[in-house]
Amino acid sequence: MTKNMLIAGFGGQGILFSGKFLAYEGLLEDKSVSWLPSYGPEMRGGTANCSVIISDIPVGSPIVSNPDILMVMNMPSLDKYENAAVKGGQIFIDSALIDRKVTREDVEAYYIPATKLASDEGLTGLANMIMIGFVIKHTGIIPIENIERALAKVVPASKQHLIESNKKAIMLGYGYEG
Repeated sequence: MTKNMLIAGFGGQGILFSGKFLAYEGLLEDKSVSWLPSYGPEMRGGTANCSVIISDIPVGSPIVSNPDILMVMNMPSLDKYENAAVKGGQIFIDSALIDRKVTREDVEAYYIPATKLASDEGLTGLANMIMIGFVIKHTGIIPIENIERALAKVVPASKQHLIESNKKAIMLGYGYEG
C-alpha cells in the first residue's frame, strides 16, 4: 500500500502540521514515509502545501505531483490541484471556505465545513485537524486508534496542553456524517 497525499491551503491553517502528524503516525506504524513542506515567502496568509507519502515500500521521491488523496482548505488550492489528483482519487474540501464543487466526475469528492465546525465547537484554529479526522475515516491512511501517540510526538513541548483539543478535533472530523 502506498498513499500519496497533497494537503494545501493558506499559511497559518496548519497545513504543514497536518502533514507532519500523518507522516509521524506512519513512521510509528513502521511504514516508509515522506513529508515535504512547501510554502510561499509570505508564510501566514500565503500559500502552503505539503506532500505526504505513507508506504509499505521505500519511498523513491518525496514529491507528490498526482495525489491519491487531496485535502484542500482554500479556493486557490482547489483550483490549482483538482486536476492533478489521480483518476479514482479522493478530494477533501473545507466547504466552509470553498463554495464550489469539484468539477471532475472521475474522483470521489468529500465536503466538510471544517472551519465552521471548529468555530462552533470552540476549536478555533483546528479546522485542519477536523479535516484530518475526516480524511482518516474515508481513506484509512493511518489507524484512528493510534492518534494520541503521534500527537504526543508532533505537538511541541510548550503546547502539550493542546493535545486534547487536537484529539477532539480529529474525532469530530472522524465522526462527521454531513
